[in-house]
Amino acid sequence: MGKKGKKEKKVKGAEKTAAKMEKKVSKRSKREEDDLEALIAEFQSLDAKKTQVVETTCPPPSPRLNGSLSAHPEKDELILFGGEFFNGKKTYLYNDLFFYNIRKNTWVKSEIPNPPPPRCSHQAVVVPQGGGQLWVFGGEFASPNGEQFYHYKDLWVLHLATHTWENIKAPGGPSGRSGHRMVLSKKQLLVFGGFHESTRDFIYYNDVYSFSLDTFSWSRLSPSGSAPSPRSACQMTSTPDGMGVIIYGGYSKVRVKKDVEKGTIHSDMFLLKREGKDGQEKWSWSRLNPSGNKPPPRSGFSLAVGPAGRAVLFGGVCDEEEEESLEGDFYNDLYLYDTVKNRWFPGVLRGNKTEKKKRRRVKKDMAEGEEAEREEEEAAAPQGPTEIIKEIITEDGTVMTIKEVIPGPQVQEEEEEEEEEEDGKITHTRAKLKERSSQYLCLPNFRVFFFVLFLSSLGSATAPLIEPCPRSSAMATVRQGKLYLYGGMFEVGDRQFTLNDFYCLDLHKMDQWEVLVEMDPKTQEWLEESESEDDEEEEEEAKGAEGEEEESEEESEDEEGKRLFRFFDGRHLCALFIYNEQQVQSPIQDVHDICLYCTPPVAV
Repeated sequence: MGKKGKKEKKVKGAEKTAAKMEKKVSKRSKREEDDLEALIAEFQSLDAKKTQVVETTCPPPSPRLNGSLSAHPEKDELILFGGEFFNGKKTYLYNDLFFYNIRKNTWVKSEIPNPPPPRCSHQAVVVPQGGGQLWVFGGEFASPNGEQFYHYKDLWVLHLATHTWENIKAPGGPSGRSGHRMVLSKKQLLVFGGFHESTRDFIYYNDVYSFSLDTFSWSRLSPSGSAPSPRSACQMTSTPDGMGVIIYGGYSKVRVKKDVEKGTIHSDMFLLKREGKDGQEKWSWSRLNPSGNKPPPRSGFSLAVGPAGRAVLFGGVCDEEEEESLEGDFYNDLYLYDTVKNRWFPGVLRGNKTEKKKRRRVKKDMAEGEEAEREEEEAAAPQGPTEIIKEIITEDGTVMTIKEVIPGPQVQEEEEEEEEEEDGKITHTRAKLKERSSQYLCLPNFRVFFFVLFLSSLGSATAPLIEPCPRSSAMATVRQGKLYLYGGMFEVGDRQFTLNDFYCLDLHKMDQWEVLVEMDPKTQEWLEESESEDDEEEEEEAKGAEGEEEESEEESEDEEGKRLFRFFDGRHLCALFIYNEQQVQSPIQDVHDICLYCTPPVAV
């Protein structure tokens, strides 16, 4: 009895501490939320002017991350809503709504009156009732400078049959949050975790709420057992029988000093189990110890539920945090979790087997001697490297050609052995600039730096492996046994690349990724701080300002060199610099895992 009493006191003490922290965060963030509420009200007033549904065929959605991609319960359609985009200087939040027709491979933008305000890191769940409904809860809105945040606690439903939005006002729901997870379990929407952040404080949650789709009412669950620690961005999957929910991983952070925070990537797994009949349900937490090949710890992974109730996990990032720096390793691997067997296993692609099938058919029709002769000819045939040439036109009109050399089997094996000795997980390739406009050639005593970071691994010489580049915060869903993946982001140095490419993978065949939308280099926009600072300095010089402080070494290096362009085409990260011949250091020495190609000094 004594031990039990102490345990109950500890639980109650933790609940009181969490309540105090939530009150403190709420009080400090109220002022900045008031400012953002005024901005959100402006967006809503503009949306209120729309009186009818307008649907237009359009290109694929713009680059974004932390939106939601859902499969229509009745049609071969996907629904994309919201998300965010950051260009290095300004943050954009979206509330646009897109429908993707799987059979026609077309996008339609649907403008519906009175939609939810712009948001990201929300949750969206599709239910089949009423001709199909898309339920959206929570998320966050950020100021354009990305320094203030507003966390939603509203609940919306999109009626897919009538294309109308409805704001569901039900008391007793979760507090404002983002990064939470929501799933459908029988006739309930279950919400777990998330976080709330202001400029000064933050709090992570591990509470569980249930929303009844019958009574349209919220209730907070009080499961027995040891709950997962507070976290956001975890995996939340319903069990096939609808009697439980599985929680895996997630992310949280704590403050270790006044201005120093430390993040934690969770890799534990829990089962939230339902017992009893409707109206008399009891919930309990228990820890799971899955077998198999578990994914390495990561955050920002994408999650969808595939055939046979298997959870599909893609990508993510593992951050290495220091007091004044943050570097991350991005992934593009695939893992599947069998909810019935409680087992993880990697999603290994089998590759395209059409050539093997053809050869087997030939074997049946050919004599043994002819077949042996054929095999000798194939063995004697040269299996050298394959050259792929891709022409890119950048935003400023520069025409450049990227030559990608895919080695033959023997050469590739040698390179793989060399790569094992190195620490890089990304396959690198050197590319030379074959065509440059004349303005780049007529520069005496200057040196041209051109680099390419190859972000997709190479396959065989006959069938290069096509796969999404490493990324986090992509949008994923499954329809008819196929995994669809849209957008996301990755970072190189201080540069963030937000994606709008679109991929599909048949989870039954597991053969290869299909590219539905390639990355468009023209959509890549990045406004660096150094550029804006240089502009301000030029304005001050024009006004005759004197007595300026000496520039730092980094700023002087930026002035000596000039970056002509930088872009990402879906597989290659490219940049061209022109630097003074006397400058020894590389203009991108701080960027890891990059192959440089340097030309001799250019002569007139």
